[in-house]
Amino acid sequence: MSEIQRPGALYQQVAAAIREAILSGEFPPDSLLPSEAQLMTRYGVSRPTVRNAIAALRAEGLIDVRHGKGSFVRSDGQPALTIERRISRTTDGRFVMPNGDIWQEAEEPSTYRTRTTKTTGRFLQLGEEEALFGCDRLLIDPNTGTRAMHRTLIPFEVADAVPLLAEEPCKRPAAIYRLLTQDGQKLSWTETVRAHMPLPDERTTLQLPDATPVLHVARVAHGTDDRPLILEELRFGADRAELAYRITADKEPARRPRA
Repeated sequence: MSEIQRPGALYQQVAAAIREAILSGEFPPDSLLPSEAQLMTRYGVSRPTVRNAIAALRAEGLIDVRHGKGSFVRSDGQPALTIERRISRTTDGRFVMPNGDIWQEAEEPSTYRTRTTKTTGRFLQLGEEEALFGCDRLLIDPNTGTRAMHRTLIPFEVADAVPLLAEEPCKRPAAIYRLLTQDGQKLSWTETVRAHMPLPDERTTLQLPDATPVLHVARVAHGTDDRPLILEELRFGADRAELAYRITADKEPARRPRA
């Protein structure tokens, strides 16, 4: 028995002892922690103290409680899925994304009308409350079970200029790109990635474990004059997937000669 003899709240002392056992490798990644009864005996504490300690470690993201199975040490392995963010174009004008064929739609896409917020307006270089078409998809990778929330936002003025896009704004991104190029646009893209702790709907929809951040990828398609045309947002659990990019060197702008 390893009785606790440290300052601080008793559950925090137990949490610290279990944390040390995890970090030292006594409890390796993906392993099942001892039961509540075993931890009570090991540390000489009550059941409520053990439960509070487990709750603290869950909040830290060190363990994952699986109902009906017990508490498991969080894996430190590689994400289950690598999402490549390249865009290619075929000789017949179609656009292809490397991961475009792995995702299955878990439910019917939802099309709606909405307006820009401060954040989406910044990406689209529009003020707040500008009219948009929105399309939400819930995607799943059947091989790994990775879930992702995908959203497309199209300003009304862009959809109005491309009749087929206005009629069906919930087309897949590759199809939207093709419509835009057929309209005469020469496309380029910018992308930003940020992490945040999940909102309740994100945690439920993505089926996230405790203390797992969401990766939020925002991709903007720009037209010939570099004007933003559409915004795509992709959200998934940071424990499930990683992003991969192919980077090429841009040409350095020509310098103007000094007068």
